[in-house]
Amino acid sequence: METQSRKADHLRICLDEDVQFRQTTSGLERYHFTHCCLPELNRTDIDLATTFLGKPLGSPILISSMTGGTDLAKTINCRLAKIAQHYQLAMGVGSQRVAVENPEVATTFAVRSLAPTIPLYANLGAVQLNYRYGLDECLKVVDLLEADALILHLNPLQECVQTRGDTNFRGLLDKIAVLCDRLPVPVIAKEVGNGISALMAEKLIAAGVTAIDVAGAGGTSWARVEGERAKDARQRRLGQTFADWGIPTAECITAVRTIAPTIPLIASGGLRNGLDVAKAIALGADLAGMALPFLQAANKSEEALHELVEILIAEITTAMFCTGSQRLVDLRSPNVLQKI
Repeated sequence: METQSRKADHLRICLDEDVQFRQTTSGLERYHFTHCCLPELNRTDIDLATTFLGKPLGSPILISSMTGGTDLAKTINCRLAKIAQHYQLAMGVGSQRVAVENPEVATTFAVRSLAPTIPLYANLGAVQLNYRYGLDECLKVVDLLEADALILHLNPLQECVQTRGDTNFRGLLDKIAVLCDRLPVPVIAKEVGNGISALMAEKLIAAGVTAIDVAGAGGTSWARVEGERAKDARQRRLGQTFADWGIPTAECITAVRTIAPTIPLIASGGLRNGLDVAKAIALGADLAGMALPFLQAANKSEEALHELVEILIAEITTAMFCTGSQRLVDLRSPNVLQKI
């Protein structure tokens, strides 16, 4: 019940409170596209289609992991799954630990019937491997979602600020390596908003993870979220002190891509529009993950989600048209993106 209550708090705080980074940004604003006044393209010929982990997608957008475990979370996940299926987007769900602890809430995650053909990603905190979780629990959440991959999220700062957080991260890399070897689906390593450095990406790739989601700083600050729901003054102070901690998303993308040119790479953390998506792709990401914009729209209605995705697609397409890029790979052509 404590985990369920925490999930409800997370939803409420993210929707109702200002818990975004205040000083640290995603870093994407430091880049701009070189405008092409004569693109030699028909806008209707621009192609946003891509593949990720062998699965086709209509555009390079991931509905990032957000929620589950409550009635509101079920409504949101169902709306997100329907929109993901309609536009052929990838989708991750929030941490399924709550469903392992309380099988009665498993239905709040079970959206495969609404999204039969898209990539769906299950989700557990990597630190739970030090708290009696293992292959069986990972298989359980993958089977529950009928998932195409398992996201292992890495969140040391969040656990430090969270009241009674799980902070034993010792020996996790070896346990992740064992899991990657034994799990029948790919493992995606993901931060929750503080970034993955090149050094840590190297270690995770060596351990066997198939893909990296850098989830850099600049979007929702989970230190601030946990500080908002903290039970004592010390934890609230920690949330304030570390509210802007992390590696900006743009720095994560370029650093990881430098040491791992071919690793499937997701950029998330502070992306708020289609122009951000296009910049992330141009910097080397394969997919761009967004959470808060989808959460806010899903909380309103399915219609609001349709409007959001249509706008995102129009923004990505416009960025491509005005850079003379017919395909996503063309965004990475020399001199298309410049650092300010």
